[in-house]
Amino acid sequence: MAPRRRKLLPSLSSLVRSDLPTDTLTEAFPVIDDALAAQIVELAIRIGETMLVAGAPASEVTLTIVRVAGTYGLDQVHVEVSYNSITATYHRPGAERPITSMRVVRGAAPDHERLQRVQALVSDIRSGLDPQTASERFRRIRHTPFLYRPPAVVIAQGMLAVGVAIMFGAPWIVIVLAFVAAILAALTQYALAKAHVPYFFSQIAGAFVLTLAAAFSPLLALTPLPGAQDIRPSVIVASGIVLMLAGLTVVGAAQDAIDGFALTAMGRMLELTTHTLGVVLGILAALEVASVVGRGMDPPNEAVPLGAVPLQFLGAGLIAVAVAVYNGAGRRIIVVSTVLSLIAWAGYLAASSIGLDTAAASGIGAFVGSFVGVLAAYRLHVPSVAITIAAILPMVPGAAVFRGLLSIVEAGDEGSLMLVGFETLVGAAIVGISLAVGASLGIYLGQPVRASLGSVSKARVRLRR
Repeated sequence: MAPRRRKLLPSLSSLVRSDLPTDTLTEAFPVIDDALAAQIVELAIRIGETMLVAGAPASEVTLTIVRVAGTYGLDQVHVEVSYNSITATYHRPGAERPITSMRVVRGAAPDHERLQRVQALVSDIRSGLDPQTASERFRRIRHTPFLYRPPAVVIAQGMLAVGVAIMFGAPWIVIVLAFVAAILAALTQYALAKAHVPYFFSQIAGAFVLTLAAAFSPLLALTPLPGAQDIRPSVIVASGIVLMLAGLTVVGAAQDAIDGFALTAMGRMLELTTHTLGVVLGILAALEVASVVGRGMDPPNEAVPLGAVPLQFLGAGLIAVAVAVYNGAGRRIIVVSTVLSLIAWAGYLAASSIGLDTAAASGIGAFVGSFVGVLAAYRLHVPSVAITIAAILPMVPGAAVFRGLLSIVEAGDEGSLMLVGFETLVGAAIVGISLAVGASLGIYLGQPVRASLGSVSKARVRLRR
């Protein structure tokens, strides 16, 4: 009975006695006047704005703002996050008017290195960093330039297309053509962005240039180049489609819808639909032009097969590296993204090997990648949104989208071919939804596990003390 009594007595004593150290209870907090409260609210909302621009879900943005404000003693902060604005309000008891701050989010501009620095700042704030120092550090973070210069970003976009072509087991000449076509599309989009053209039209122009380059690539068969007879334009376009969809916030939109942030979710989903429609319109326009000048393409009878398994993993890893560079990630995020992409693709192959269809296997691969990614993000202090994108991108159905569009364009009066095209597009949409659902489910199941790991580590720290 003695051991049980020893366990029971501390449990009963914990109901009436606190184990917190006395220095925590007697710590002196500064007097929070209106000026200091406004400074704290402004700091918190600017941090949230940076996270939202980088593609973080609205729930994470809201939680971060509340935690930063609460760390400095503002416990009753109301936060409202919409698609393009954030509002934070603090109403001190007894005050006549609340302190309100609003930030307008101009548009998505992923910068994962900056997001990682912001997360490190939030961690230091919760560890006791004073508001003045935190504001100065955040000001330096905001003015930090993008990690890579435009030529490096354009080359990374070309390497992303190379990774997709390698996954399909394409010969060297197709890989080179995919790289060249992607570079041309990336340069077109970069020039339009410098001219402040809306991104919707930039998607149309990029997809148009990409598809037109692929349509004229079979002309190389007239040259003595080795392998020119085996050029597959569909692989070139499929590689570019994955490139065009690399920056879209599919996972963030799905998470916002599940979390109940309806306005933000609808805004992101509408943006996702609009930009995807831009890619579709660009491909359709290029196919029509190619058909008029006699360079039309015959729709493939079946899906483009993947290459050997080692090539698939090589391509998936290369895609992860390219996406990380494209989004401004540092070395740590690049390494973690690459490993996570390989894990997600292994989950996809394992699900496919037991007879699951492409949509179900893609969902399982996205689930595995996002679940492991949440745990890795906690342990290695990297943004989960950054590495989750790299995990699911190799499974984006770019080849299916192009095959469906090509079937519709070349159908003419053949109703059966038109139905095949629409059926292929619907299948691609189902795969996209499966990716979003699988990634979101992995994040939600991974967060409680991450929280439990955090509590275990804190308990170990207490024991060591």
